[in-house]
Amino acid sequence: MSSGKFDPKSAVEPGQDSPLSAAVTQRDRDTITMVRHALARHDVMLAFQPVVQCMENGKVAFYEGLIRVLDQSGRVIPARDFIEVVETNELGRQIDCLALEMGLIALAEAPGLRLAINMSARSIGYPRWLRTLNRGLARDPTIAERLILEITESSAMVMPDIVSVFMKDLQARGIAFALDDFGAGYTAFRYLREFYFDILKIDGQFIRGISDNPDNQVLTAALISIAQHFDMFSVAENVENAQDAAWLAAAGIDCMQGYAFGAPSLVPPWREGREKRRA
Repeated sequence: MSSGKFDPKSAVEPGQDSPLSAAVTQRDRDTITMVRHALARHDVMLAFQPVVQCMENGKVAFYEGLIRVLDQSGRVIPARDFIEVVETNELGRQIDCLALEMGLIALAEAPGLRLAINMSARSIGYPRWLRTLNRGLARDPTIAERLILEITESSAMVMPDIVSVFMKDLQARGIAFALDDFGAGYTAFRYLREFYFDILKIDGQFIRGISDNPDNQVLTAALISIAQHFDMFSVAENVENAQDAAWLAAAGIDCMQGYAFGAPSLVPPWREGREKRRA
């Protein structure tokens, strides 16, 4: 039976990891190893998810290309399971380069496609990323106006001045920008006047179950109002059902993305015919 007194022998000594910290560190190491091996095997791909217009016709406004890797067992691993661990190191830069390269290939093979590709602000100025972009734009002059680059709110706020200059340069070439996961971090609203994002994507934590959540309804309505004020198209992420979609439509959202409209697919519509012919 414990006496309730502090036992110095049970304390973690300075510099010594706690069991939880050690477990997290080992998990991150395993994740980095898994991603590194996937890149070495070229087991990297894009899954495409539609973003639909909030209108009766429900036409696709654009697709988002979501990075995926295969582990050694062949399982498809989504970005949410590894991107935070690799974003700040060289693997993150390689992932951004591969995502852009595959996105540019998709845009070249489907002339009517508009596609959003994720990138970290840390890849701005990365030589390989810039070379990949310039090669793609030189290959097809229509690609720039069909390419959307998504930068997360947390990433953009790391280096707002650099992001702002980078965006202005590429917007002059016809590329659009989306602020991803808006509301998930600690947004400095004053930067919205300087960034001039074309699209604002509202984080899914405010969207899931919104038809029955008055608090999230108020917050989302405010975020939609911010997008309208700054002349940005608003997109609701993680729309899972018809009830949430109906509430968002009534609230004035411009576009919606989520399983209510389509899951990410490794074989998008413009490739389905080609895959069938191969089969």
